[in-house]
Amino acid sequence: MSMSQAGESGPMNITQLQNFAINAVETFCSVISMPVEQILRPWYGTRYFSVPVFFLSAVLMIVLPAFSAVATGVAQMVPFVHVMAPAGLFDIGSLSKLFFLLSFLHGIRLYRRMVHMELEELSHFEGAPLPFIHLVPGSRSFWITRIAIEPALLFIAATLLANFYIIQPGLSAYLHFAALTLAMKNFIGWYRAWEFLRDTLDARNAGPLIAKLLENTATESDLARIHLASFPRNIAPELRQAAAVHIAHSFSTAPVSLDAAANKGESHATD
Repeated sequence: MSMSQAGESGPMNITQLQNFAINAVETFCSVISMPVEQILRPWYGTRYFSVPVFFLSAVLMIVLPAFSAVATGVAQMVPFVHVMAPAGLFDIGSLSKLFFLLSFLHGIRLYRRMVHMELEELSHFEGAPLPFIHLVPGSRSFWITRIAIEPALLFIAATLLANFYIIQPGLSAYLHFAALTLAMKNFIGWYRAWEFLRDTLDARNAGPLIAKLLENTATESDLARIHLASFPRNIAPELRQAAAVHIAHSFSTAPVSLDAAANKGESHATD
């Protein structure tokens, strides 16, 4: 964990700004992709979609069909311009109706799980993919399926359905964009899991270096690996020890490892 991650001052440090941006992107992508995720992941948990995401997605499914209808009507009213209605059996309004129908059906299933909590092991789990997904090569990998296979299949399906005039171009464009947001949302999920493990490993590996800092035996090369500079030579031992312990706590994402390193340094300093 770098010092930028361990920042303390200011209304929002770099880590907080990064987390805010990641959360904003994830929420935006969740709102866009929720209508298709209800189809791709029909057994999702009770808390997989948060209340704000569901609300904003419902608003989106109300606004988009209305906007599409108004835009088409206004275009057809322009004098001397003959605008044909989009070709295709289903439009964005059809997806909106399907969204609210699935939300009602899922609502019954989720309410039952909320009342009988023993029916659900993990409420944040997104559920298993559709059965035919396992026929795709590489689908045995959980994250490859979520980040690549499902968005790619959605993108291909939208393209084919639009070319055969089954869905209208507006709905096809939405599904293409939803495929992109679905991939980004799932990538963020993978990145969070990787970041947690990486922080744990970094904290564990930084422990011996911080112990050397407590003992005043750390070299410039050791400190450079954790973005620190050495203490001045004339600093009081007790001040050096207090500062090193504070740094250890600032770096700590695995408190046991770093506190053990700090305790080791304190024992050497006492000796």
